[in-house]
Amino acid sequence: MEGRRFTFSKEERLSSKVLIEDLFAKGDSFFKYPFKVIVKKSSSENESIVRILISVPKRMFKKAVDRNKLKRLIREAYRLNKNILYDNMHEETHFLDIAFVYTAKSILSYSEIERKIILILQTIKNKNEVSTD
Repeated sequence: MEGRRFTFSKEERLSSKVLIEDLFAKGDSFFKYPFKVIVKKSSSENESIVRILISVPKRMFKKAVDRNKLKRLIREAYRLNKNILYDNMHEETHFLDIAFVYTAKSILSYSEIERKIILILQTIKNKNEVSTD
């Protein structure tokens, strides 16, 4: 993996309220425990090919410490494995917006979260390859 940087820049974060509402309203969703994943092809050209949103519901985890810990674990797992998506998308003309919603009632280990993130990214990659015409 020469020249590959495992960063997670501001451009890779989905933060626009309008885009988030659009993602939840029009995006395709699937479930891979412990995540509900919502994916939408985006037409807006930005610096990043893939933008993500990580959500840990306050209803499940009352303490901000727990929510923040889970978001850090998910972000780290994504950061180290996002090349799964980027490898086949560098020449594509479309962009993806992705939301990860954590649905488990307990805090899973990092290795379990990473394993699920890898499965999700492979699923998104496979769906993307099929749907590009």
